[in-house]
Amino acid sequence: MKVYRLSEMDLQQRQALMRRAEVDVLSHAALAAEVISKVKEEGDEALLSYTQKFDGISLEKSRLRVFPEELERAYRQLDERTREALEYAAGNIRTFHREQLPREMWMKTVEKGIMAGEKVTPISDVCLYVPRGKGSFPSVMLMLGIPAVIAGVSRIVVCTPPGEDEEAEMGTLAAAKVAGIEEIYRVGGMQAMAAVAYGTETVPRLNKVVGPGNAYVSAAKRLLQGVLDTGLPAGPSESIILADEHADPDLVALDLLIEAEHGPDSSSLLVTHASSLVEEVLPRVARRLQQLPRPRRDFAETVFERYGGIVLTQSLEESIEFVNEYAPEHMEILTAEPFAVLPRIEHAGEILLGHYTPITLCNYLLGPNAILPTGSFARVFSGVSVHDFLKRSSFGYATEEGFNRVREKAAHLAELEGFPAHAMAVLERTNRLDSSQTNTCPGGGVNDTAGVEKDESDCKP
Repeated sequence: MKVYRLSEMDLQQRQALMRRAEVDVLSHAALAAEVISKVKEEGDEALLSYTQKFDGISLEKSRLRVFPEELERAYRQLDERTREALEYAAGNIRTFHREQLPREMWMKTVEKGIMAGEKVTPISDVCLYVPRGKGSFPSVMLMLGIPAVIAGVSRIVVCTPPGEDEEAEMGTLAAAKVAGIEEIYRVGGMQAMAAVAYGTETVPRLNKVVGPGNAYVSAAKRLLQGVLDTGLPAGPSESIILADEHADPDLVALDLLIEAEHGPDSSSLLVTHASSLVEEVLPRVARRLQQLPRPRRDFAETVFERYGGIVLTQSLEESIEFVNEYAPEHMEILTAEPFAVLPRIEHAGEILLGHYTPITLCNYLLGPNAILPTGSFARVFSGVSVHDFLKRSSFGYATEEGFNRVREKAAHLAELEGFPAHAMAVLERTNRLDSSQTNTCPGGGVNDTAGVEKDESDCKP
């Protein structure tokens, strides 16, 4: 396991640590471009060809779509313990995400006779991408599907790779039923991204895709950003544990393995100024690694040699500065006073406090979403929420009196920017409606049911 002394790292070493698996993403761009072009031209034929090439699965065209009865069968085949765990997780995820729903519509008086507002509507369609390559991810299905359903998206499509048995993963199918989603396709990787971007004979063209993926999927998303909304950058898993001398070394060692076992392109770092903690954690990680089955042990060992390890700083302040620069997907604060550190963390997908809140809880059932920005994008992106499946439209309304009050100012600004037609549209405007129509209060009872705020006095003649 690598140990980096931050004060002794040169610029190149520091940049390499910050980039994590980004290098892999960029190296796959040429292959992603080839796959996208082929799927765009050949549709289903290319999907089946790449599924054979990349997944080793020979799939018939008729098997691309998962039928509703397969979801029902997958759910029935769950053992009671698994079903109970999925339903419990779904309940907490629903509770959390329902609280995120904004008002459907609002309107405020800007000044007398001038009103402006906003209405919120769900996006029309979305692809939820649920990976499979290194494991089973029904939790990802719940984290993506439940907020999309709560937001009210009309068409929710899932793409997920088939396994060796040519089937979509049964836990994912069962979780889709729990979430209330029925349209699922057995296709993954770069070819799935291309399929929903351009559409094939079987897979529909969609306007947005949301969900995590490996470096290949991330590369395809980068190239397709001008074709569809690719959602938040959710690539290979990453985490930071911020700890001081009060942290329990056994728990630190355990929690370092959480994201490290995801895959060889993941990142997992301990950031601390306590050299005594480092000395205690190193042998514990080595012992815990031996308890992991293969290939998870191989993944974690690779991570600790490539994109993970321990960063030793000179103070808690320097540790916090490093965390904010790194902007991790997941982070734990294992310090004497985690709530005192919390306000100082500016960039992180999620922040988990104390020794009883390991990343595992949020990954599955605490309620907050576990699909989070990676690759330092936590500086500008938030985790998946109902807001990823909603859009806002602003609207405005002016009475005759309000219009006359602001027309000269609007015309002046238009002329200042060199747009004479803009200015003419207000300076030469005459009232073409009778005064009773012009001064009628907008919306009537609809506003009351939608929660629109307005000043009734503005609506009187």
